[in-house]
Amino acid sequence: MTLYPKLIMDVLATVVYPGTKKNLVESEMIADNLRIDGMNVSFSIIFPRDTDPFIKSTLKATEAAIHYRISKDVNVEITPEYKSQQRPEPDKLLPQVKNIIAVSSGKGGVGKSTVAANLAVALARLGYKVGLLDTDIFGPSMPKMFGVEDERPYAEQIDGRDLIIPVEKYGVKLLSIGFFVSPDTATLWRGGMASNALKQLIADADWGELDYFILDTPPGTSDIHLTLLQTLAITGAVIVSTPQQVALADARKGIDMYRNDKVNVPILGLVENMAWFTPEELPDNRYYIFGKEGCKQLAEEMQVPLLAQIPIVQGIREAGDEGTPAALNIESAVGQSYLSLAQAVVTVTRRRNAEQPKTERIHVK
Repeated sequence: MTLYPKLIMDVLATVVYPGTKKNLVESEMIADNLRIDGMNVSFSIIFPRDTDPFIKSTLKATEAAIHYRISKDVNVEITPEYKSQQRPEPDKLLPQVKNIIAVSSGKGGVGKSTVAANLAVALARLGYKVGLLDTDIFGPSMPKMFGVEDERPYAEQIDGRDLIIPVEKYGVKLLSIGFFVSPDTATLWRGGMASNALKQLIADADWGELDYFILDTPPGTSDIHLTLLQTLAITGAVIVSTPQQVALADARKGIDMYRNDKVNVPILGLVENMAWFTPEELPDNRYYIFGKEGCKQLAEEMQVPLLAQIPIVQGIREAGDEGTPAALNIESAVGQSYLSLAQAVVTVTRRRNAEQPKTERIHVK
């Protein structure tokens, strides 16, 4: 037997809540956190208050309905929630966050996550309050890049809500689905489950006051991108690409996604990663392994800024693997490259905010 969200919701629509004389779905009492893992089902039911006299009977009736209409083999975990604990309305999420920057790429393997991690660290080194959310649900890499793979974020009750406390490292507040799943096991989730998990990392976490909230997005275009665009008013996008034509073709698609009439997220600029290789023993030589200035040409074509050209340096890869992003060493040439990138992002973000209206969340079914 395969369980899926509609099957569960159809059963919940048969359970009447005595307080409204309507079923749980009509009463809008099912929280947006339905999880299905094989024969395990978990979700929350939202009650008006914690003294509601129908809590116990409703929980029992719901579990009994699932066992009766689907199977007794279903393991059901139902958590009661109360109105006072509910997350804010979508347009009131993250009220203390000034700028939300999506770091995106048209394809994988171009170093997008490395750029996102180092951009966040460089912004923090410049004195800004920074948060970083690893939104790549199926391939999270930030825990390793920050050397915090063994961290397990906990929840604290704040203003009547249980909020996840982000991990803090190098002056950056960090959350990733990688903290909550086994690093050795593939994350086999349907799109709806991944989207719900992502919404929790955004809305049910104590991000506090941030100058820049960096989103490390999955490569390409996907349900995750749509969830982000529906959940957050993104200030602007930074597109990462390597110079070769195959990567640039996909970068164009990423730009087009944000420029779509229904999306309208400004492109803050492009980052050309792996721009050239300079051997240590030949410091004056540059070898353009993936082509020369492809991103610069694309930036001119798309009429957006080229924010930085980052060379291929072995130390960048080593620093990421060791959990010490290269931007920490601002004395090095690579560290200076990321610091310059951060300064460029600050400049274009300020210009965007001065010249363009605030981005609206999109409303696409």
